Amino acid sequence: MNREFWSAFASNRGAVIGLVFLVLIIIVAASAHLIYPVSPWSMGNPPFQPPLAGGPFLGTDTLGRDVAAGVVHGARVSLLIGLVSSLAALLIGVTLGAVAGYFGGWVDDAIMRFTELFQTIPNFVLAVVLVAIFTPSIGSLVAAIAIVSWPPLARLTRGEFLSLRSREFVLAAVTTGQSTPHIILREILPNSLSPIIVAASLTVATAILLESALSFLGLGDPNVMSWGYQIGAARTVIRQAWWMSFFPGIAILITVLAINLVGEGLNDALNPKLARKGRG
Repeated sequence: MNREFWSAFASNRGAVIGLVFLVLIIIVAASAHLIYPVSPWSMGNPPFQPPLAGGPFLGTDTLGRDVAAGVVHGARVSLLIGLVSSLAALLIGVTLGAVAGYFGGWVDDAIMRFTELFQTIPNFVLAVVLVAIFTPSIGSLVAAIAIVSWPPLARLTRGEFLSLRSREFVLAAVTTGQSTPHIILREILPNSLSPIIVAASLTVATAILLESALSFLGLGDPNVMSWGYQIGAARTVIRQAWWMSFFPGIAILITVLAINLVGEGLNDALNPKLARKGRG
């Protein structure tokens, strides 16, 4: 099974390239303090120094801070918020979707109406309101992004459970007297993980974009350096110092693109028949 999975994944060249870039980004984020041991908030350089001008490699910002140091240290913050918020959204969405899909009836109706309530409000607007209500911090960012990201995962999980709950292996588990938690966690959930994993990988990319947008608006944690904060700090001087927003923007672009490519590769590897049918 593992050999088949990696063979199908490797057949997608874009996914392999995306995985290589994603691994490199993770390595850079994990070793940020080794690459740039000096704090990214350090203001020991002349301001507005362009790249390759004898100073820091990627230039400096309005306060003389090293842009490259900010990009490297910001990778850790952006990836951390994207991953943790996506895991929280996955936990909420899968739990509610599994309960709704398995029990059906009024339970399904109540959970789906609750889900639709969140989907009636644009994700970004709701995230802005939630972060603005609380003090901007990593915790509030994670909570806000998780709250706006779980509904699609819940609907996807519900659909998978609805299609699997009447299958023979589930009916056999019910007949033999297996408990409801056992049937949900051990029988149905493992057989519905493929599309959930793919959707979760794409949720991470969306979470990184949301964090960047919120930080751009000044709603990020003021005590940590992130890509969105760098772009937001450069928005008033974009014509004078283009590099301040260009390099963090490229970092966001590469990271989100890499995650999307990996998600496409996971889709091909976990659903090879559907992938070949779609391409045909």
